[in-house]
Amino acid sequence: MTRLVLVVEKASDWSVYYPSADVVTAMDYLREPVGVDDERTHVINLCRSYKYLGTGYYVSLLAEARGHRVMPSVRTVNDLRRRALYGLEIEDLSAKLTHFLPAGGRDTTDFGILVYFGQTAHPALQDLARQVFEMFPCPLLRIEFERDRVWQISAIKPVGLHSLDDAQEDAFAEELDRFSKKLWRKPKARKQFRYDIAMLVDPHEAMPPSNKKAQKLFIAAGKELGIEVDPIGKNDYQRLAEYDGLFIRETTASDNHTYRFAHRAEKEGMVVMDDPTSILRCTNKIFLNDLMVSRKLAVPRTEILYRDDAKGLKELAGKLGYPLVLKIPDGSFSRGVVKVEDEAALNKATAELFQHSALLLAQEFVYTEFDWRIGVLNNEPLYACKYFMSRGHWQIYNHGAKGASKTGESETLPIDKAPTDVVKLALKATQAVGNGLYGVDIKRVGDKPVVIEVNDNPSIDAGVEDEHLGEELYGRIMQEFLRRMELKRAGATD
Repeated sequence: MTRLVLVVEKASDWSVYYPSADVVTAMDYLREPVGVDDERTHVINLCRSYKYLGTGYYVSLLAEARGHRVMPSVRTVNDLRRRALYGLEIEDLSAKLTHFLPAGGRDTTDFGILVYFGQTAHPALQDLARQVFEMFPCPLLRIEFERDRVWQISAIKPVGLHSLDDAQEDAFAEELDRFSKKLWRKPKARKQFRYDIAMLVDPHEAMPPSNKKAQKLFIAAGKELGIEVDPIGKNDYQRLAEYDGLFIRETTASDNHTYRFAHRAEKEGMVVMDDPTSILRCTNKIFLNDLMVSRKLAVPRTEILYRDDAKGLKELAGKLGYPLVLKIPDGSFSRGVVKVEDEAALNKATAELFQHSALLLAQEFVYTEFDWRIGVLNNEPLYACKYFMSRGHWQIYNHGAKGASKTGESETLPIDKAPTDVVKLALKATQAVGNGLYGVDIKRVGDKPVVIEVNDNPSIDAGVEDEHLGEELYGRIMQEFLRRMELKRAGATD
């Protein structure tokens, strides 16, 4: 069961709202802990100020000490004092604010808006309000702007309930009601779970990391361990504080919501797979190649191409020969990967790909009947698969096939049946990245295995990767979540 607690500095701060048993004064909260040991408690700190060592500061500090989820966290309180963090990269901020101002306010040089749980009364600035709230999760914020030559954010300040006028009180009440319903679900008539994990999925994704049956098997495996695995989507960002862990089963990228979810979850102290560091390291092939080379791990012969470097492009064939493979650094599932047979094809392909990235990866072409995929969890081998090339194609995924994307066959083996040198190389590759859940793609070039890629978000599909272990595969992953969540609860570090 989850309990919601609203902490106010003075009882009079809540006098204009409906009385509620969920509302306590700061002194009552500080003097006597609320909730019981097996009850998950979430605190919204509505004190008048979060000044360092003040009452509001101590509410957030002791909430964290008691294992309560609190908004704002002490980290957010401290970040709000650091003006350097206000340099948010808000696209077209000047244009947005100029458009927002009424015609008579063109000479304005400063103004501000209120933000209630990431919402504002000004639709034109809603995206801005959301971005600020995601960076500084705080119930009530005032964003102040100033204009010299261009508009910029001059301050982001917490706001107390006592300072609101009638209209603002109504707006706050409406957003609090909406936010709390979205964030904390009503209790269910169900088994009491020890932990809750949010599983981020996209039901409309064409090629998700886990198919629907696999997602159900993760949910079932969690229940066996006393963990509720709850599928959520990209619109559930503000629900993250409800959970103890985040399991991303949606294709990750460093520039979309999957990274924001991972980063926010990590800041909240949750157990996260894929963690944001792994996403950053694995989703850029240029970074990953340099990482492998720096660890002296075998990779295909590789060159980095730079936009507007005609000399480097001309010398490429002499270094790698034809055919060769070009890759966009952040492509996934074989997207943004092009095989070129000659100079004309190289020039055409690079002209296209350089529109998407200033740097490209060029690698020697190595054809193999299949790629090895070694699944690794917490630096231990988990499963071994052979992914065969799509029929009549040089890749596992043939996105040029008519209709849906065509994929090759697969074969899953016990770890001890996979080549020892392949498994060892996979473990060395993941040790360079982190201790999460990874899939390492390896080709054998002659008699030597080479790392093609380390995936932070490996495919785990029912009927493919679980062909050997079956339900045990899902159980092992949930067991690792449980181990890490228990360490967190005990105050230990992994």
